Amino acid sequence: MSIECITFDLDDTLWAVEPVILRAEDLFYQWLTQHCPRITHRYDHDALTTHRRQFIAQFPDQRHDLSAMRTRWIAHIFESFDYHDLRAEDAFRFFWEHRNAVQLFDEVTPAMDQLREQYRLGVITNGNACVQQIGIGHWFEFVVSSELAGHSKPAPQIFHSALALADLTPSRVVHVGDDPANDVRGAAAVGMRTVWYNPRLLPWPGDDAPDAVISTMSQLHDAVRRISA
Repeated sequence: MSIECITFDLDDTLWAVEPVILRAEDLFYQWLTQHCPRITHRYDHDALTTHRRQFIAQFPDQRHDLSAMRTRWIAHIFESFDYHDLRAEDAFRFFWEHRNAVQLFDEVTPAMDQLREQYRLGVITNGNACVQQIGIGHWFEFVVSSELAGHSKPAPQIFHSALALADLTPSRVVHVGDDPANDVRGAAAVGMRTVWYNPRLLPWPGDDAPDAVISTMSQLHDAVRRISA
């Protein structure tokens, strides 16, 4: 069957996420130093990161909702240090705006402009990046996040949510992502076609290889056409 829709992972597929998160974390720590000095006097940057991870680990059933859990942690540390006049939502918004200050990989914009002329495009993401905030929302017909779906990739529910929005059978949809388990195996398990974004040219880990492998988004149009053939 011919492909009608392409869904995309975001972090590490359309941009490198680690430098974005590290910068957002650094700026958030500076914000805390200015507005909540008792917190940063008690915790250096690394210790505060450890504190956050340990706090969030207490709620494994909520790990699909990154924004809510980070906001909950901020509220916890504000309360712990008697910063009752500060709103956790405002502090999270500061972090979130910098978390969305991404730099697209060089080939993404021309590739997406070309693809949307022929295919319907969507997003399936475990992260809390916002395509509207980033300024790329015009590319996508729909966005399914783990927060909205209530499940994280590779759970089938998040892919089924996307298929429902696309109103297509799985074989007519290709999912593109960098993670072999979350993206490729997760999408394949519900019958979607798959493209592994593999810029480092790593060997495929295990069996059940993706339908196509690309090292740059400029190769995606041809890869999808071959899948459709």
